Amino acid sequence: MKGFPLPAVTLADRFRGYYPVVVDVETGGFDCEGDALLEIAAVLLEMTPEGRLRRSHTVSTHVVPFPGSNIDPRSLEITGIDPSHPLRAALDEREALDCIFEPVRKAMKAADCTRAILVGHNAAFDLSFLNAAIRRTGHKRSPFHPFSTFDTVSLAGLTIGQTVLGKALHMVGLGWNSKQAHSAIYDAEQTAELFCAIVNRWRELQATTTDASSMAALLTPA
Repeated sequence: MKGFPLPAVTLADRFRGYYPVVVDVETGGFDCEGDALLEIAAVLLEMTPEGRLRRSHTVSTHVVPFPGSNIDPRSLEITGIDPSHPLRAALDEREALDCIFEPVRKAMKAADCTRAILVGHNAAFDLSFLNAAIRRTGHKRSPFHPFSTFDTVSLAGLTIGQTVLGKALHMVGLGWNSKQAHSAIYDAEQTAELFCAIVNRWRELQATTTDASSMAALLTPA
């Protein structure tokens, strides 16, 4: 069977022009149309000259619940968010989207990519809340693909047999602090670490396979 080609060493080539951005949202429930969006964090990524993916920096903001939105008290118990806290410095949804989208667009262009793609743990959930906020605000300049994602639940399940974020991180030798979990920044940064670990391990495996195939070809009699 023919092996897979060695992955590209630039972001633009590695993901077919897509710029991966790891996103986590904290919300007032599970209904993206009716429940409040409370926090957004986005981790920007970069590629080293050797083709290894790594975290670049994180942008985040608290979000003011949109008018008429629901907030389930059980969600606040899990996240520890107090929407009425005077020091929360939350932004209205439109401003919050701009806070996230502007640095994403800059990083995307710097990497010569044409579109951002959301990476998340259960990515459909994060994207649904992001898209709902985009619809509510009439935002016309989202850099994200409207439905395609990279989901670390699927990637981790395939590669290491774990789908729970904390367990998957432990499997690849990374830490997980349950006391910090359910903060958009912490969850996004840990998801980014997992995504990078999986992508980089795939490159290492392909490099080893390519080297082995090349050696086998040299040793095979004509």
